[in-house]
Amino acid sequence: MATEAGNEPFMHFSGMAFMGFLEVAKNLRTILGHLKKSEKDILCFEPNALILIDFPGFNLRIAEKAKKAGLRVYYYISPKIWAWNSKRALKIKKNIDHMFVIFPFEVDFYRKWGMEVDYVGNPLMDSIQDFKNQEFDKTPFANSEISKSSRPIIALLPGSRKQELEYILPTMLKIIPDFPNYDFIIAGSPSLGLDIYKKYLGEFIVPVLFNETYSLIKRATLAIVTSGTAALEAALLNCPEVIVYKTSRISYEIAKKVILVRYISLVNLIMDQEIVKELIQGTCTPSSISREAKKLLPGNLERDKMLQQYSLLQDKVGKPGASFRTANLIFEYMDHGK
Repeated sequence: MATEAGNEPFMHFSGMAFMGFLEVAKNLRTILGHLKKSEKDILCFEPNALILIDFPGFNLRIAEKAKKAGLRVYYYISPKIWAWNSKRALKIKKNIDHMFVIFPFEVDFYRKWGMEVDYVGNPLMDSIQDFKNQEFDKTPFANSEISKSSRPIIALLPGSRKQELEYILPTMLKIIPDFPNYDFIIAGSPSLGLDIYKKYLGEFIVPVLFNETYSLIKRATLAIVTSGTAALEAALLNCPEVIVYKTSRISYEIAKKVILVRYISLVNLIMDQEIVKELIQGTCTPSSISREAKKLLPGNLERDKMLQQYSLLQDKVGKPGASFRTANLIFEYMDHGK
């Protein structure tokens, strides 16, 4: 955290969490305002180097300004330009001194554009390893009512943005009657708060569990997961899953025209094949989610196959220590003026 390093954060990222083309357009004035303030703050501070982390729509603009000002620019966690608008690699090549990537396939992607990047592993492995080192199975959930239940669990991970809850959570909840012998629990995002979840629960009485997502995933028989980082986390924790995604009609139609990859799930992208089922937009219906989820219940061949593929996935993702390796490389490059 910035405060732990002796600095105060300039702004909180939650104020920039806009999802989809239409949503970004609606909030463009806010985004541009934050962009100008950040550029001014960086140039006034005059750092020896600028380290950008993910957040491409914002950070690539910052990188351009910083490079023109003569700063060394390092980028950790590549923008997903391999998914759409791959020509942005030219902009990265021009404005980024060194890129540190977290997916193995990104090395070949950038090489096609004449760039050599450093594959450092995935930072998720650190938090997952820390979790695995704990005796989570001997610790009850903080919510005592949830801990009392002895029934198997299906976890719902609807995402961490309000727009994701609006489009996806109601559809997830409609599968509950199809699994009468299971308890459903929602993995809540602390940045949203319980009241926002209650808005979408309607007739369903489903507990929302905050700050215990890994414990929930590990205890769950299976999970229904909004595409994103959580899908990879579930796979690395060996939880069979169905991937779902919905957005506004306009954003989806635009995305269809620009997306370049075969899959939207990181699990499938890393393995370069469909390991987990993806139900997107029109196919993301209660009946289709239920059908795919039932295939993953204990005793089914599809479940066993998925768990076998998860083992291969973990080998590809690599070992913990990605951020540590990145920091060491940055110091090394700075020492050599690179």
